[in-house]
Order: sequence, then C-alpha cells, then structure tokens
Amino acid sequence: MEPGQAAAPGALGRPERGLYVHVPFCIRKCYYCDFNSFRLRGPERDRFLDHLEREAHLWVGRLGVPAGGSRATGGRAAVDTVYLGGGTPTTLEPRQIERLFRMVRDRFAVAPGAEISVEANPGTLTPEKLAALREAGVTRISLGAQVFDDTLLRRLGREHDAAAIETSVALAREAGIPSLNLDLIFALPGQTLAGWRETLRRALALEPDHLSCYGLIIEEGTPFYRWHQQGRLPLPGEEAELAMYLEAIDTLEAAGLAQYEVSNFARPGHACRHNLIYWRNGPYLGLGPGAHGFWGGVRRANLGPLPAYEAALAAGRLPLTTEEPVTPDLEMDETMLMGLRLTREGVARRAFQARFGRTLDEVYGGAIQGLSEQGLLEDTGERIRLSRRGLPVANQVFMAFLRDDRKAY
Repeated sequence: MEPGQAAAPGALGRPERGLYVHVPFCIRKCYYCDFNSFRLRGPERDRFLDHLEREAHLWVGRLGVPAGGSRATGGRAAVDTVYLGGGTPTTLEPRQIERLFRMVRDRFAVAPGAEISVEANPGTLTPEKLAALREAGVTRISLGAQVFDDTLLRRLGREHDAAAIETSVALAREAGIPSLNLDLIFALPGQTLAGWRETLRRALALEPDHLSCYGLIIEEGTPFYRWHQQGRLPLPGEEAELAMYLEAIDTLEAAGLAQYEVSNFARPGHACRHNLIYWRNGPYLGLGPGAHGFWGGVRRANLGPLPAYEAALAAGRLPLTTEEPVTPDLEMDETMLMGLRLTREGVARRAFQARFGRTLDEVYGGAIQGLSEQGLLEDTGERIRLSRRGLPVANQVFMAFLRDDRKAY
C-alpha cells in the first residue's frame, strides 16, 4: 500500500486502527489550556474507570465481529495503536494504570507489536507508575515539557520546573520505556528567539526520540484569552513566531530528527504511529469524556462534562453527543487537509485514486495548480506536499482544499 492516503497496513494487511482513551484529570489547569480536563480532587478516578469500562463494554457489543473484529479475536475490535491522552493520564495511581490497561486488553484485541503511548507531565512520573506502565506494555511516553525556562513555566501555570523535566526523562529511561517524546511550545508570552534556542538545546541534550513543537494558540475561554483581551499578555509578533518555527526545523533536522509532520520531528523508527492514523485519515475509536473517533465511516464525539458522560453510561447508553456519517466528498477533503500535514509523504496520487476512484487533478486540479504557482506546494508528479515556503502558512494551504459547490480553488 502506498503511503499518503490510508493508514499504514496493520494486521492482515488492513489499514492500521487506533484506540484513543481520554483521561481527563490534571493536578491543575494551565492558563493556556482548553482541553477537556478537570482538576483532580479525590476519589473520582476509580469512579471514572468504572464508567470507562462500561463504555468499552458497550462498544464491544456495538462493533461485533463484522465491524472490526474476527472470530480469532473473539469478536473484539482489533487495534494496532493505543493512546492515553488527557488531561494527565499519569495522575492515575499504579493500580489504576493496571486496571485501565487490563480493561483495554479484555475489551479490544491489541495487536502484537502495537504502539502504546501515554501522555505524562513532569513530576507525575514515579518509579512505581513507570513500572506499571512498562508492565502494561507501554512503548512510548509523551512528556509535556513545554519550555526549559522556569519563569516561562510559571507564566504558563505549569506545576513543574525545568529540572523536573530532566528527572522525568531519566526515570523513563531507567524504566526501559523504548520511545520518548517531548512536547514543546514556542511564541510564549515574553519568549525570545534566544530563549527558544536554549529550550531546543536543552531538549536535544536529553536525546529524545521524538519532539513536538507547537506555536502557542490563544484559545477562547482560557485565562490567556482573557488576559490577551485585556492587553496583559506580551506575545512575540508574527515575525518572531515564524523565526522560532524555522529555527526548530533547522535545529532539529540538523540533530537527526526528521520533520515528518508540520509540528513533529522523529529519529528513524520513532514517528508516532497513532498520530499517523489521524493524519492519514484512518480509523480510530475514542473512549472517555470529550473523546472523538472515526470508525466505520462515521465521526463521533463524546459528551465532554464528566457528570454528563457518567450519567449517560449509568443509564446504559454510549455517551455520544454527535454521530455524523462522512460523505465521500467530505472524506476526500479531510484526507487532503490531514495528508498535507505529512511533510515527507504529502498526498500520493495513486493512493488517492485507489481510495476514492477519482484522480487528485480531477477533484483538486485548480487548487494544486494555484498553490504550486505560488510556491506553497511541491508537485512531484507522484505526490503533492507542502513546500518549505508553504509550511509557515500551512492552514492557508489546507483551506484551499475545502470545497464550496465542489470547486476546490
């Protein structure tokens, strides 16, 4: 199967499938965060796991053999990647981690060699938790480092300091976790290009296998949004933000981490397989409050508030807030938007035609030609992908592939 449009082949040659589990608890809410997360207060973690098990059980009944399992898997849906996000999944205690992964393996057929990722925050990892994660088969930790500057960490509302990042990395390595990602944020209030270079230097000194670098987005409903509206948030300008992004690309690629996605860099063999399912517009199931999924040609979203999520499950029904079948036209548009995020692969002409029965140029010829003439796309004949010039304005490029009255440009 040619890369670029479908998830990479998994078991039995089918596209890889993912399972996302949302653990919504955090020690505190960071000032920039609009994720569906709640401050941890006490016994709600065990109650949450009770409801999560009910949700997984309901999905087993709903999916059955025809929708993703086989007789060999006992009718359980087969998945090739598992991703625990949040929130902060490592706010769970070791016994709760064990319970969660036991539920996952009981309810789903996790493929041999599956990638199993867990998000963590510095300061929440202990030898005991890491031992439970390793025993559960976790292959990848994604650590929310954000920045190696204690002043900026306090400004973000983070609970940890830069030293805690280094300690957590050391603990994960000692525990034998095979792959380690660091999440970083740039264009922070008061951040300079020199300061960002120092964060990149200190991150690379820890020899991570993967780095994710995201520009700060001011999200409505967060303290940062309110302070920005009040003129109290001294953000770097657009030119400084662009300089930081290009600095990340040049610095990380020079250090041997290839930019395989707009915001993600990896050493050979360490690209995140679960996120590749998203970017290739492949199938994944979402469990937990506020989780999203795309399975069987249908996009779904769960109720976000924890009480509403739990009430639905207590009543014996899946906690869905939306269920929308994806039309072929919408699936094509989404495939373009997501596929172009993959800076090396882009979107392959042959794979697109095999998936949809239409050629790229038939559907998007105007957009491809216009963006190529502007130097924002590279067209190799076999595939199209973002150019270096297109990377900083990637969202502008993506929007050209959202069709109006079936016209792409």
